[in-house]
Amino acid sequence: MDQIAEAEAARDELADALERNGIVLPSLSVDPLSYGSQPPRPLIELGRCNPQTARKLAAAIGGRGARS
Repeated sequence: MDQIAEAEAARDELADALERNGIVLPSLSVDPLSYGSQPPRPLIELGRCNPQTARKLAAAIGGRGARS
């Protein structure tokens, strides 16, 4: 699997795992600017989210963020 396809697969796996925990990061993507190096070294762009989503994400990864 080439690096770009690998990055896209990783993005999809992360999106699926987040969705199973009720979390959606609308800006989740592979950063197209990171394709430019040779060989490509794509980066996953997590984007921005609101405070409620940040707390859900923290709780899902074991942080102390899940406050009501």
